[in-house]
Amino acid sequence: MSRPQIPARAMRAAVRGLVRPVLGPRLPVSLQRRWLELVTRMTPLADAVDVGTGRLGDRPVAVMTPHHGDASRSVLYLHGGGFTIGSAVTHRALATHLAAASGATVHLLDYRLAPEHPFPAALDDAVAAYRKLLRNGADPGRTAVAGDSAGGWLALTAALRLREAGDRLPAVLGLVSQWLDLLGTAWPADRSDAMLRPSWLRRCAAGFAPGADLGAPQFAPLTADLAGLPPLLVHVGSEEILLEDAVRLAVHARAAGVPVDLRRWDGLWHVAHASAGMVADSTTAVTTLGTGLAAHLARVDLRHRAG
Repeated sequence: MSRPQIPARAMRAAVRGLVRPVLGPRLPVSLQRRWLELVTRMTPLADAVDVGTGRLGDRPVAVMTPHHGDASRSVLYLHGGGFTIGSAVTHRALATHLAAASGATVHLLDYRLAPEHPFPAALDDAVAAYRKLLRNGADPGRTAVAGDSAGGWLALTAALRLREAGDRLPAVLGLVSQWLDLLGTAWPADRSDAMLRPSWLRRCAAGFAPGADLGAPQFAPLTADLAGLPPLLVHVGSEEILLEDAVRLAVHARAAGVPVDLRRWDGLWHVAHASAGMVADSTTAVTTLGTGLAAHLARVDLRHRAG
């Protein structure tokens, strides 16, 4: 069903006016959570995708099942929100569009949030959810792990933990506007982000790992040994302060022999993918991510046929 589309410049202005002022260091986290759920409710869900509920590990998930998808393919999706806000409500629309584009069932995890549940709670939840997905019958060769912003950190760091533990890794990682340098050493002072403010990110990092050295190896995937990780699909907007995180990841991963498909979306802001269904460029970005994930999840089928 065709829907009226909002110009990207108008949506950027809406994000700057409705979201950025709330994401600051002074407003209570509880208010930020409620406001983000309110403003994201207007985003339309994708057509031909059923929305259900379930559990993975000890946490609830929203389950997005495309009508014409492949039931053997799964995506574990980890939402963004600076580890302190965001939920299956705020990212439900994005997840339905990703399910439609990838043809995979998307499991949107409601992991525990800081500051009530600091590190390693969210990471523990992500790893437990992936392991439970496999115990439920998911084939790692047909499974992707994806996430945006802080969820990108969780996706990448979970993969590192799974590798170190000897677990079977997913076929591909999908990272959108990933926040990987929690110290913010490369945040450009001359770039105006439509959504993010460094002061808010610093508060989020402090709440996520209070008193910790955020440059320590367990918090710094950009300095970790990435060898052996699955291919990375990396999306980032040209106008966000986390652009350098994506570029640095691509360079670091390629040096470790990890295939990287880096897509820089000119004119788009932080996690502009969340406007899929309302903004044509955002829909294109999610479609590109979904088809990219699907291509990797299909490779196991080709291997089986060849064998």
